[in-house]
This record gives sequence, C-alpha cells and structure tokens, in this order.
Amino acid sequence: MLKTLFNSLAASVVVLASVASAAEPAPVRMALIDPLNGPMAMVGQPALAQLKFTAERLNQEGGMAGHKIEIIGLDNKINPQESLVQLQKAIDDGVRFIIQGNGSSVGSALLNGINKHNQRNPEDRVLYLNYAAVDPAFTNERCSFWHFRFDAHSDMKMNLMTDWIASHKEFKKVFLINQDYSFGHAVADGAIKMLKEKRPDIEIVGNVFHPLGKVKDFSPYISKIRGADADVVITGNWGQDINLLIKAAADYGVDVPFLTYYGSTPGTITQVGKKGVDRVYLMSELHGDFTDPVLAEREVALYKQTGWDYYPRVAGMLEMVKLAGDKANSIEPFKVAMALEGLSFEGPGGKTTMRAEDHQIQMPMYMSVLKDGMKYGAEGTDFNFHEVAGYKAEDTTLPAECRMRRPKQ
Repeated sequence: MLKTLFNSLAASVVVLASVASAAEPAPVRMALIDPLNGPMAMVGQPALAQLKFTAERLNQEGGMAGHKIEIIGLDNKINPQESLVQLQKAIDDGVRFIIQGNGSSVGSALLNGINKHNQRNPEDRVLYLNYAAVDPAFTNERCSFWHFRFDAHSDMKMNLMTDWIASHKEFKKVFLINQDYSFGHAVADGAIKMLKEKRPDIEIVGNVFHPLGKVKDFSPYISKIRGADADVVITGNWGQDINLLIKAAADYGVDVPFLTYYGSTPGTITQVGKKGVDRVYLMSELHGDFTDPVLAEREVALYKQTGWDYYPRVAGMLEMVKLAGDKANSIEPFKVAMALEGLSFEGPGGKTTMRAEDHQIQMPMYMSVLKDGMKYGAEGTDFNFHEVAGYKAEDTTLPAECRMRRPKQ
C-alpha cells in the first residue's frame, strides 16, 4: 500500500515538473566576460549592474521570445587567455550569448574563439555582443557574422573629433597619449592620418603609449605634455588609466583640453571635480543634457539600487537583442543574428541602426564638455557633460570594408 502511494506521489511530482517546465521555457543565458575585480572593475561592474537591471525589466515585459533573460558575470582580469577560459566555461554552462566590451585585445581573442567554436559546432553556435571594444578591424577586415558591435568604432569617433579640432583654428599642437595595445594604436593612427588630411598645419608634438592598466603615477606623462607645449590632448584611455591621467593633469595644473573617448568612466568625475570643468571633453553617443523622464527615472532607480550610473548603451544593446529575439520568435543565435541585421532602435540619443553588411551600429554622436550645476549629475555629483556639438547618425557613418562569410542556416 505504502509502495503504491509512494509511486503515485512520485508520478505526480514528475507530472507537475513537466507542467511547470512546459509553462515556463528555459531562460536565455547571457554571460558578460569583462574585468569584474581589481583596478579595472569600474568598467565591468557598471555594465553587469546595467545588464541585470535591464534584464529584470525586460523579463517583466515578457522576456525574449517568451524566455526570461538570465545574466551571469565572468571575470576575465582583462586577459585574453583568461577570457577564452571563461568563454569555454560559459559555453559548457549553456550560454549562447557572450557580452564583452573592455577592451579590444580581449575582444580579438573572443572573436577568434567564437568563430572557431561556431565552425566546429554548427549545432551549438554562440553570438558575440560587443558594447565597447572599438578596434575598427572587428567590423572591417575581420568582420564576422557572429559579432555585433553596439558602439561606434574608434575611427568613427576620431573622424568627428578631428572635424571638431579642425574647426578650432587656435589648436596648433596636438599631443596623443594612449594605452599600448591595438585600440590605443588605432586611436593614434586615426588621429595622425585624419589631422594631416583636415589640418596639415597642426603639429603632432607627442605620440606616447603606456602599458594598459599598470601605470600608477601619470605625472611623468603630464610633464611630457607640459614640455611639448600642447594646445590639446587626445586620448582613448579608459578605466583606471583615464581616471589617473585626468587626475594627474588636474593636480599639476595642465589646463589644456583633454579630448577623450571615455572621460565619463566611473570615478573620473568624482576624482577631478571642478578641476575638470571646461577641460575634459567626451565624444560619445550620450551626454548629461538629456531630459528623457523615463531615462531619468531609471537612472535614479539604478543608482539607488547599485551605486552605479545608468549605462544607456548597454541597456539599449540588450533591448535591441530582445527585439530581435521577439522578431525571430526564437532565442537561437543564428535566427537572432538574422533579425538583428538592419534592426533600428530609438534610444535616448536618437535612432540607432545595426548595419547589416558589417554588423556595425550606426548612431548619433555628441561632443560634450564637463560642467558643474547640471540638472542630471553623474556619480552623485552636480557634474556632467554638456553638449557642444551634435552629429546625426549619417554624419558618423564610414564606409564598410567587410567581406562577410554568411553561414548556412
């Protein structure tokens, strides 16, 4: 009798589990592979917080093609080999969407690793969602069907930055300082080439590279900038390297404009404060003048919950991927990739479109400068970036040099 009752209960549990499983599809797992500990965690942790925050909202709206989005974070220590270890771990754990942004050396390794995995495992493919690794090669000569970039690449930004410099006749001497890896060299090469074309009278008075994430004291570099009598500095530095560079310049009274790609990296505004006002410039898809009430509400909620500012590009990336999944009615990477091609999304900075031929996002961009007394401050302060020049999406576009190999379905 007891055996019969036990078997009956066991059968009921199986049936209930089957019903629950049928009622709620398995989640779509996405892994962020970025620096989550150590000195560069200030770029990985905000992205992870934003992804989880946005996923929670999207899940309340039905998820992606009916599947809840699950975000996991994997620390790569900004190391390409460690990133490949984490990639394999993610794949073994059933992850099929890899998210990464910092930096291009890691992105290069992941691009190769994902391409090889997908070639060898056509029934188990993975999609690479890139929100900040901006080496131009990734969507040009190294373009891949399995890679989508949601940030303007460095040449797109430099094209606009050098247009802005060219319009200021008072700039005669430019100093370049960048991290010593592929992205930093792309920034420097782009600046030299474009300034020569647009303002041949401008002199490059310094072109310096330093180790990525290892410099603790930037005062020797600041001395070189001062000694070169530069009118303006261009840097693609990010993470700890932009924090410490800008702080050192402020501490040593170097008050020339610093034109940055990542001057809004968490910690920079807090450390520099008033010394950065009217001196730290940012080329980005967003600035602090946006007054979208929905965005402002989310900004407050995220900051209260995590201590990190809202990261619109990361939020927009996840929303676009969700839209693609809904459009395809699938979470299968190939079908999501097909739906992403040509997809448009109305973000806080304007309409963005994923160009199908190279999987490079096309978006409006803005040059802005740090100001005090902003309505929407960053990092719990009254400082944020005020727009000084805006560029439509078509102004940011550069020709694609991509010969993409498209897989069979």
